[in-house]
Amino acid sequence: MTNLPVTLRDKLDEAFFITAPEIAEKHISKLDGTVKYLWTLQDGAVIESVAMSYEHGQSVCISTQVGCRMGCAFCASAIGGLARNLAASEMLDQVLFTQADIKKSISNVVLMGIGEPLDNFENVMRFLELVNHPLGMNIGARHITLSTCGLIENIDKLAEYGIQLTLAISLHAPNDDLRKSLMPIAHKYTVDELFSACSRYFKKTGRRVTFEYALIDGINDSRENAETLARKLKSSGSHLNIILFNNVPESGFAASNGRATKIFTDVLQNEGINYTIRRNLGGDINASCGQLRQRRCEGRI
Repeated sequence: MTNLPVTLRDKLDEAFFITAPEIAEKHISKLDGTVKYLWTLQDGAVIESVAMSYEHGQSVCISTQVGCRMGCAFCASAIGGLARNLAASEMLDQVLFTQADIKKSISNVVLMGIGEPLDNFENVMRFLELVNHPLGMNIGARHITLSTCGLIENIDKLAEYGIQLTLAISLHAPNDDLRKSLMPIAHKYTVDELFSACSRYFKKTGRRVTFEYALIDGINDSRENAETLARKLKSSGSHLNIILFNNVPESGFAASNGRATKIFTDVLQNEGINYTIRRNLGGDINASCGQLRQRRCEGRI
């Protein structure tokens, strides 16, 4: 900007930086039109985001970290651990540049891509401020979902902000022993402690918490698992989101078959549990978070 004074340009250069990502890969599902992006950041790191089309509008699922240190056994994002946190601007760029590429307005944002949002708390809070602000993207808080594996201290901290977003808890197991085998965070917090934190969150914000449960063949999809889960959910009044597991070859896990899924959901229905089965989008383009990045990091693409 040569029309600006040199002193002003120097100050701008000191105080601001450009974080625009580049599309390293773009895959469009032939099944449902879901678009998956692999972005290259300024330092060469790669992250993913996914654009999804629903009746209520266009959603984008964004990453909050480069890699993840939570170590969940079924998730490709944690393979290789955490490289670094994303800046608020790098999160916002995923929304902005996805919107520009699909040429449709983004109406919903999901923090459910690579990384644990509450492990990058300050940057995520700044992102939420920017994406929600009338002079920013002006996306309403109730159109934003934040998914966490359950960092209890930061769930309580988030509740203090009173943001009207949807908090989603990656549960995936109804008891401590099983959850410990799937999610290392369960060694720090028990399932009961997590439910207590969610109860505090609801009392503070008035926002119902959603629990996420990916059905994994022979691991967490038994009738007994369903019965235990139903007992936990009955006392909380929360909503359950059943996820049809997208196979991650590195994990050694597979999706539950149709019979097991029906037995599991029949138990929930009989117990009066409020649940939905999430649409399985982008199955033909490795749309589960972390899969595309992992293949790139391993040099397979």
